[in-house]
Amino acid sequence: MSSKITIIKNGHFLVPGSDKPVLSGYMTLENELITYIGEAEPAVEDGAQVVDGSRLLFMPGLVNTHGHTAMSLLRGYGDDMVLQSWLQEKMWPMEEKFTGDDVYWGTSLSVLEMLKGGTTTFLDMYDHMDRVAEVTEQSGIRAVLMRGVIGLCPEEVQQSKLAEAIAFARNWHGKADGRITTMLSPHAPYTCPPEFFMKFVQAAHDLDLPMHTHMSETRHEVEQNVADYGLRPVAHLEKLGMFTRPSLIAHGVHLNDEEIGILARHNVGVSHNPGSNLKLASGVARVPELLRAGIKVSLGTDGAASNNNLDMFEEMRLAALIHKGVSGDPTAVPAPEALLMATEYGAQSIFLSGVGRLAAGMKADFIALDIDQPHLLPHTDLLSHAVYSASAKDVEHVWVNGRQVVKHGQCLTLDEEAIRRKAQETFESLLKR
Repeated sequence: MSSKITIIKNGHFLVPGSDKPVLSGYMTLENELITYIGEAEPAVEDGAQVVDGSRLLFMPGLVNTHGHTAMSLLRGYGDDMVLQSWLQEKMWPMEEKFTGDDVYWGTSLSVLEMLKGGTTTFLDMYDHMDRVAEVTEQSGIRAVLMRGVIGLCPEEVQQSKLAEAIAFARNWHGKADGRITTMLSPHAPYTCPPEFFMKFVQAAHDLDLPMHTHMSETRHEVEQNVADYGLRPVAHLEKLGMFTRPSLIAHGVHLNDEEIGILARHNVGVSHNPGSNLKLASGVARVPELLRAGIKVSLGTDGAASNNNLDMFEEMRLAALIHKGVSGDPTAVPAPEALLMATEYGAQSIFLSGVGRLAAGMKADFIALDIDQPHLLPHTDLLSHAVYSASAKDVEHVWVNGRQVVKHGQCLTLDEEAIRRKAQETFESLLKR
């Protein structure tokens, strides 16, 4: 098979963490990989596609490390509530009605929003995951998928759910040209009894897969864990063996110094979800302390029902701003660090190599922003603009695995009109069931 070569010329490229974080020049792609990025113009091969990068800012695709994509169907359905009431009174009763088709259309809506907004990789923990994988395969996005399991049910139902989670992880890992990888995901220590949680740990060992769970999202959750098991959640999960596997925990809002030390010792990543945590009044995670401890902190939106959008630019901006305000230190999370949290740290925290950075040899997962706009001028510091000024609406083009999936703001792989129509119809149907 002949190689597909693309050359982007006259562009601005974000390379956070390097000596020159904003590079003006050229980038070449061959099939799914970046083969060159630099200031010197490369030789143009016959038949290569040439893209004019003028007035565009190219940056790594954003990596959303925690979410529940089908919950876009419940966007705005339960607002201004504390977490447990929101779950028990609004979310769980509606989610019990979800069919595979509902999950398909809710996921399609979320993936459409994410791709058009510059997210090239997402993590999803939910039910009916075969339908989520189906959307992932069709859309061209990259995803880390898992069957999230709540264990507050009879033992035979627990076993059925565990078997389903294992089968999904085994069947889909490495599929969709390698764009899908899988993990094992008990929902949370407060929804999965210890013996059940340990079965997931064993399954993760058997399949040699990482683990993901919600943890320490609210103060009440931590207090309940101490009341039920005599331990705070981090020590509890350590005792259950979760951290013997590569692990990522979502939220981690209420952690003390000892817990941060345990997570650092086991190289456990934390998916920071500032928008969702603020909206549900869960609190503000100790991100500067986590970063100083060497913990890999990434960014996630959580589901669109608790955010209420999937705009990772907004999460970057929140992550950079709220920790300044809470700490009184304007350097607490500087713009380059926030960008790394949304890109390279995100890919590393969900165990993806070759993703999250613009460099030769990396996967060609990247996006282009239209920077010829009033709110992105003058071009004083384009990295700063990407974090503090840009939004999902500024995304002009998107490539995943070397394939262009969004062009001039339009998704090339999904039927936008059908998805918008079916999402609305599906929500109205759920209300009547």
